[in-house]
Amino acid sequence: MKIALIGQKGIPAKSGGVEKHVEKLAEHLVLLGHEVTVYARPHYTDKALRQWHGIRVVSLPSIHTKHLDSITHTFVATMHALFQPYDVIHYQSIGPSTLAIIPRIFKRSALVIATFHSRDYFHKKWNWFAKKFLLFAERLTCTLPEKTIAVSRGMAEYAKAEYGADSAYIPNGSEGEAVATSDFLSGFGLKEKRYILVVSRLVEHKGIHYLTRAFQDLEDTGKLPNNFKLAVVGTHAETPEYEAYLKTMSQGRENILFLGEQTGAALSELFSHAAIFVQPSEDEGMSIALLEAMSYGLPIVASDISGNREALGGAGVYFEVKNIESLKQELATLINRPDDMEAFGKLARMRAQSVYSWDSIARKTVAVYADTIAYRSNKIYGIQSKENA
Repeated sequence: MKIALIGQKGIPAKSGGVEKHVEKLAEHLVLLGHEVTVYARPHYTDKALRQWHGIRVVSLPSIHTKHLDSITHTFVATMHALFQPYDVIHYQSIGPSTLAIIPRIFKRSALVIATFHSRDYFHKKWNWFAKKFLLFAERLTCTLPEKTIAVSRGMAEYAKAEYGADSAYIPNGSEGEAVATSDFLSGFGLKEKRYILVVSRLVEHKGIHYLTRAFQDLEDTGKLPNNFKLAVVGTHAETPEYEAYLKTMSQGRENILFLGEQTGAALSELFSHAAIFVQPSEDEGMSIALLEAMSYGLPIVASDISGNREALGGAGVYFEVKNIESLKQELATLINRPDDMEAFGKLARMRAQSVYSWDSIARKTVAVYADTIAYRSNKIYGIQSKENA
């Protein structure tokens, strides 16, 4: 099949779960023999890049502002896609998926799919108007495409209850593998197994301020090993004021390190040699950073939101969302129980390998494409399968 992926910023992924999802999904779709095009924005992906790991990359412009970047790029990409021989046009996230109406009307030969990654209107970077639009966009994401894919069971159940949408559940994936090298660690001021790791966009709903405050309190009360550090990997997403806030609250704290965006070997080393990974979000669909930490075999402390519980299951430790005291207690307890840390890490790796393989996810995605195309054909010819009767 000829498949177009629209709505992401681009590939290769620098930051952002959607971009990582698209990169890995596209790579594995190519390995399965499909022709895949990923639309990219020039401020994210080098516009000279035409191919990445067998994936065709098409760079098109956008109005690069906080509120217009995504929707304008999606519109331009959709217009381009109308004149391409795609079998499938697959939108990512609820904002871009509002434009699925265009190929539904003007390119009926192509199958139109959307992936419901998260309930974006909960994200605190948006103003009231943007949140209202995103709530409307969610409805369209669940009803406009010929099939909607939800990245968590909770979101699939929500789409059914709220909109009557029979979405397909296909989770995010992970495929990290620990490395022995530690060439980058000294440059970051880190030592093996002597730091807590968080990998996230620096936006308020990701909860990095809860973790920062908890770390400071544990350090002040002597409940952390000497010179134990907090490594914050990631940068803001049109939210520079939140990044500035985090750095201001961490002034004078030599053991809190802001490392910016990291990819490739550097990021792999950071995952491989961390003592603990923390996922403190207030809201998630299914966090790819969390899944990657699992695949690296890290012991994990996560907020007790449904997306984290679904991803991690019983392979980690939970704290009450937004509760700094709860987070402090779980961190202090786990750090001082090395046998528990090792056991949780092994459980997390086993769960990642058995449930969240990108190859399996790509095959399930192709099956959704094929089943939806078959259902469409049956409708055209007046045939109704038993499953859809």
